[in-house]
Parts: sequence; structure tokens; C-alpha cells
Amino acid sequence: MLTGTLVLRLIWSLIQSTIALNDPHQTPVGDTRLCGEYSNQVLANGRCRIVATLPQHDGHRCPDMFRCTDEISYWLHENEQRKQEVLELRELLSELQEELRNHRHRLRVLEQSENIHQNSSLLHKVNSLEVWASESSTLQHLQATYIYDIQAQVRNLSLMIDGSNRNSSCSPVPAALRNHQLHPPTGDLRYSNSCYTDCSNHYYNGERSSGVYTIVPSTGGIAVGVYCDMDTEGGGWTVIQRRQDGSVNFTKTWKEYKEGFGNLKGEFWLGNEKIYQLTRKGGFSLRINLEDWSGQHKYAVYREFSIEDETNDYRLHVSGARGTAEDSFSWYHNKRGFSTPELGNLCAGISHGGWWYHQCFHSNLNGVYYTGGEYVKGRRMMGPDGIVWYSWKNTDYYSLKKVSMMIRPRSFNSHTSP
Repeated sequence: MLTGTLVLRLIWSLIQSTIALNDPHQTPVGDTRLCGEYSNQVLANGRCRIVATLPQHDGHRCPDMFRCTDEISYWLHENEQRKQEVLELRELLSELQEELRNHRHRLRVLEQSENIHQNSSLLHKVNSLEVWASESSTLQHLQATYIYDIQAQVRNLSLMIDGSNRNSSCSPVPAALRNHQLHPPTGDLRYSNSCYTDCSNHYYNGERSSGVYTIVPSTGGIAVGVYCDMDTEGGGWTVIQRRQDGSVNFTKTWKEYKEGFGNLKGEFWLGNEKIYQLTRKGGFSLRINLEDWSGQHKYAVYREFSIEDETNDYRLHVSGARGTAEDSFSWYHNKRGFSTPELGNLCAGISHGGWWYHQCFHSNLNGVYYTGGEYVKGRRMMGPDGIVWYSWKNTDYYSLKKVSMMIRPRSFNSHTSP
């Protein structure tokens, strides 16, 4: 396409050429001062209008060449045609772009339709997998139940076969244990490798009465007295703690909580070392019984329960809560070390007991025994310290009347016992 500047250059070139041809004596073509000034304007009909001021020179005028030639008119016309073609191309491009947008929209609709179809297929597969997983879980549960039954039956048969040998070789209950004391003189106890390791062994051997029995918590260890609960939820429970009347002060030292204190027929703490020896191999569950001052009862059962050794502060491992009492133990106290007041632990000092404290507690079953339930502390006494199960009463200032903690193997099955 020819621009306006190019057209003017062509016109001026033609003028110069014509002047040169018609008047060889004329001043050189490049000297524009001889022909004055001019201006031009392109008209709509493809022609141009030129206005020139021509000075007189030696009686002659500059050549009359200030008109558009046929060639320039042709190129101006071609330029208009090119402009029209460009406009038509722009319109065509706009139509093509609109059609492209429509194609993209239809493509997205098709993709969404395909995704819906694929999602439907995936949903069907997921549902099938869920059904399969549910059936598999049921089968696994049945298999686990059968395995537990078989294990219990094997243990029961073993106990029945050499029950008489066990009874004769087990350490007799020392006189101090018959009086239900946790710490009889050392000379009254004898070592034994064949005594029962927990109360479930006594249950499998036919014992059905709750009371004090002898067990050996660890291989080659010392026979100790424990209280066996043979009535609650099938029996076979080894009781590790009981509170019932406030007859025993539970504000004790680390050493006392380690070895145990109290009376097996009344209030007592079995001892962290014994609890560790009982649960160190795993496989024990825990039951906590609660009673308030209006006679209401609740309980919490934990599928997993164990504690670590003394070097690890008898750290607690407890999980899998169920029962009528909302959990106030595992979710807050799990994996916490045991602490007592004299060790400088602030929570133990405020709560006046030994427990797995954690800023400070949601349960405090070894706290101070208050009668009547709700209790008030003096101004100089910091924080709650009663026998608390927070999720039951929604307060730290209600102290329960009776609590007990007991453990037994998860594989225990009362129906396979003689």
C-alpha cells in the first residue's frame, strides 16, 4: 500500500522530471525555491488537489505539472481496495474467533459429560470396594474372635492339665497378705516360676470369688498379693486402685507410689512397678468404675493400657475408650509421665496426689477425698484437688464417692473357662 508521503514523493519526482525535460536551461531540479511552495489534499474520488504559489522567474512560470498522474491515481485506487480487503478480513477473523469460542464451549460440555460418566463409574467402583472392605472387616473380626477363643481354650487346657502342680508349687499366701496388707515382711514371700501372672489365670483355674490372691507379675519375680474382681463384666480383673471411704491418704511420695500402699480390702494403690511388670508385654485393657454421691454409677473401658518403666517416669499408654462415662483420661493424659508432689511438679503439688498430670488434669482419681461431692477450697489453696472425672460433672470441684481401676488381658473370655 502507498502511504501519503510516498504519493507526494512520486508527484514531486514527476514534476522535477518534467521540468528537466522541458527546460534544460532551468535551475537544477533539486532547487525548490524557483517554484515557490505548494500543498496537496487527497480527494475521495481517488484524485488529488494541489495548491501552489509559483513566483515569476525571467518571464517564465514553473511547468504546470501539479496535477495527479494516472499512475498515482491508480495506486490511490489500489490503496482503497486494500483497505476494503483488510476490513473484510477483519470481519472474517471476527467470525472465525466467534466460531472458535463456540467450539471450545461445546468441547467443555463434552468433557464435563465425559467426567460425569467417569465419576459415575468411579463411584460405582468405590461403592463396590466399600462393600468388599466391610465384608473383609467382618471376616477379620470373626477370625480374630476365633483366634482369641482358641488362645483362651489352649490356656485353659494347660491350666487344667497341671492345675494341681501349679497349686502345690505356687507360693502360699503369707500371713501378712491374708491380712490384706500390701507390704508383708520380705521373709514371708518366696520365689516361684509357676504362679499365676494375673487374676485371669485364677479365673481360668476355676476361682469365681472376688478376693485377695497371689500372683507373680514377672518371670522369676516375687509373689505379691492382689485383689481379684471375679464379678464385674465376666471377672478376671486385677484391681490396681480403689477409693471408697477416704481411709487412706493418697498424698504420697514417688517411692510409695512405686511400691504401692493401702489395704487390698479397702483403699490402696497397687504400685507403679507392679503395674509396669503386669502390663509391660502389652495386651491389657483397663476398666475404671465411678460412683457419685447420689448413687449413680458410670464406667469407662480402654482397650489398650500399659505403663513404661521407672526410668521413663512410668509413662502412660492408654487408648480406645468406650463405656457410659465420657473419656476424661486417655485423650488428655495419654503419654504423660507419672509425678508426685515432692518432686516439684506444680500440678502434682496443687492436686495433692500422684497421677499422669498434664496442665493439670481432666481426671484425678488419686486426689483428696472430699465427702458430699461439691467442695470448696480455702483462699490459700490453689486449684482443684478432689477425686475428679471432669466430663461427668463438667466441673473440677465435684469429688466422687467411689472409684476403682482394674486390668485384665484383652484376650480374656469367660465362656471358655471351666
